[in-house]
Amino acid sequence: MIEIQRCSDKDVWDEYVLEHGGHPLQLWAWGQVKAGHGWIAERVFAYDDEEIIGAAQILIRKLPAPFRTFAYIPRGPLFDDGHKDTILDRLATLVKRDHHSVALSIEPDLLRFEKPEGWVHSTNKILSAETILLDVTQSESDLLANMAKKTRQYIRKSGADVKIRQIKKREEIEQCLAIYRQTAARAGFNLHNDQYYLDVFQQMQDYSPIFAAFDGEQMVAFLWLAISETTAYELYGGMNDQGQELRANYALKWHAIKKVKEWGLSHYDFGGLVAGGVSNFKQGWSAEITTLAGTYDKPLSPLYTLWSKGLPFAKKTLQTMRRKK
Repeated sequence: MIEIQRCSDKDVWDEYVLEHGGHPLQLWAWGQVKAGHGWIAERVFAYDDEEIIGAAQILIRKLPAPFRTFAYIPRGPLFDDGHKDTILDRLATLVKRDHHSVALSIEPDLLRFEKPEGWVHSTNKILSAETILLDVTQSESDLLANMAKKTRQYIRKSGADVKIRQIKKREEIEQCLAIYRQTAARAGFNLHNDQYYLDVFQQMQDYSPIFAAFDGEQMVAFLWLAISETTAYELYGGMNDQGQELRANYALKWHAIKKVKEWGLSHYDFGGLVAGGVSNFKQGWSAEITTLAGTYDKPLSPLYTLWSKGLPFAKKTLQTMRRKK
């Protein structure tokens, strides 16, 4: 009999996630970040008798009436393949019973996923399924060989023009955020408030390294990761005008890739692909695009169809409102 039980012990939770190849977004601290900004974070284990056979960090978001709440598992859950369907059923039952969720949405950290009965493949993604996923167990020469010729050239050129180091001081984080605001204004995307990013820095600590490129004493670019035992995942990054001129993002990303390889991780995830110049830049690092399994929903309310069809419009409306602030 498979049972779902909540976990209240951070160390026990993180130990399981790390030992079982879990994604950085399933670490306890990521849930703490989200809990400080409008979500409820719940961590649950699936037990078969006394053996843990699965785990899920579930994020719950309150919605306007009549939808109640939305439940979401980023890059999870973790499960034993033989018990997948039962674990997912138990998770759906929990969020429906305790949070009256309109749906449970999952984005497994998998290349293939066979959806159980009653689940649907959703187009309302939160994280991009398409990404560049580098196998950093390869040699540096193999990684370079798989890049576009221009990418290799820009790595060499920018590496001679900037100095790169890991940063850990709050005042340097504030410099990163100043660059991020410039990047967002230039590229036309929205940001959280500064406290959100400071909370990521404070909560994630060693599991969220930040690297920055400097022209002399001036920071010109940064790259912010989340890491687990196996995976480095790009969270944020940006450049100012000087960084663009120096193409600092090339030397910076190559430094980060080499560093996580040195730390013994196996994969470096570029954090998704979007249209435009950023996507073109990312695709220069590998000839192969990785497409993950995608987003799957378990409808839990008669209102699910209205929710799922209204969600894209709601997102567009919210983005428009934010641009007017």
